[in-house]
Amino acid sequence: MLDRTVAPPVQPLARVTLPAANVTTLPSGARLHVLANDAQPVVRLQLVFRAGKTVEPRPGLASLTARMLLEGTTTRTARQIADEVAFYGASLECDAGFDRSTLTLYCLTRHLPVLLPLVTDVPANPAFPEAELQQLKTRTIQNVSVERQKTSFLASERFNELLFGADTAYGRPFDADTYQALTAAEAQAFHHAAYALSNAEIFLCGDVAAEQALVATAFGTPLTNGQPTKQAVASESANASVVSGPDRVAVPGSLQASIRMGRLWPGLTHPDTHRLKLLVNVFGGYFGSRLMRNIREDKGLTYGIYASVAPREHGSSLVIGTDVKGESADFAVSEIQMEMRRLQEELIPAEELETVKNYILGKFANEISTVFEQCDKYKNLVFLDLPADYYTQFVQQTEAVDAETLRQLAQHYLDPNAMQIVIAGPAD
Repeated sequence: MLDRTVAPPVQPLARVTLPAANVTTLPSGARLHVLANDAQPVVRLQLVFRAGKTVEPRPGLASLTARMLLEGTTTRTARQIADEVAFYGASLECDAGFDRSTLTLYCLTRHLPVLLPLVTDVPANPAFPEAELQQLKTRTIQNVSVERQKTSFLASERFNELLFGADTAYGRPFDADTYQALTAAEAQAFHHAAYALSNAEIFLCGDVAAEQALVATAFGTPLTNGQPTKQAVASESANASVVSGPDRVAVPGSLQASIRMGRLWPGLTHPDTHRLKLLVNVFGGYFGSRLMRNIREDKGLTYGIYASVAPREHGSSLVIGTDVKGESADFAVSEIQMEMRRLQEELIPAEELETVKNYILGKFANEISTVFEQCDKYKNLVFLDLPADYYTQFVQQTEAVDAETLRQLAQHYLDPNAMQIVIAGPAD
């Protein structure tokens, strides 16, 4: 009979090697990355353009342009695009991130040939119809207005503004008046500059061995010409200056307070990155972390609290976040700072360190269980300029790191006085 009081044995994770991508430079200048896996008859096709917020000439233009791509082309209306995608049980989305914009198609492999003309039409021939443009701007402004009634949104917005700067792509808050003033002509011009295939990375993964040539042909001809201009963002920093007390965002009538703490953080190419990942997980990266045990389990101040690293192409950050009762906010901040000091002063017990190592490596193994997830890891290598053995080094360094090394890292990176703190909550 199974004894449920005894935990199952933990097996060491074997060395990890991601499947090699077949990379081809097309006549258009785009690079086609193919990861073939015929385990399931499905495919994901992604066109990734350097068309995110860091290259937009006016705030909000990257997001508006990306979302307008599915609102109609010179040959198809928005309804026709949606109907065609739905008819084949597929999914087609276009999203603008901080650094890049991505057009993503999911479909059954047998439907890819018939859907390819649509996927090429959307980024090549957007119509930017005026009626849809105005509706999209209205919906977006209304959605942000609703979000700004939430303390969590306000805290995150203010935190990024203070950390990266209000004049940078990573820190600039949404401005309804600026967004409303954007025009179809501006979106068309930005599209022409930023959605050039010569600057695109195309990722094809899944059951695609027989479709590679078809995709290469479809995107072999340039879409547009131009070169977007990169905007300034806060640079990565291993050190942070001393920050004064919490910045407070008053939310009249709110009973809840949202806390955001953190600092600029080393990027994924930094030699300490893998060991820092383990340190952050001990601190607040999983359900059994120090912050969860203290703030949730012992003090009962919150349902959840986290610490995580947000890596981006031009600046990464450590973010600690939680929601508590308004009157408990300052106490929660002091407890978070106390946990930082504990990591600076005390060695992590061997059993706890082994548990976190097993959690991280087990989670990583689960994150590469499908070809789509493997492709996502591979994209990190491409966009964040990581070495080919990045994930092998991750496994090796995670297994090898010791408690003293983590204490030294905490002393350098988890200084409570270097953390930007934002509390959004009751006005009093």
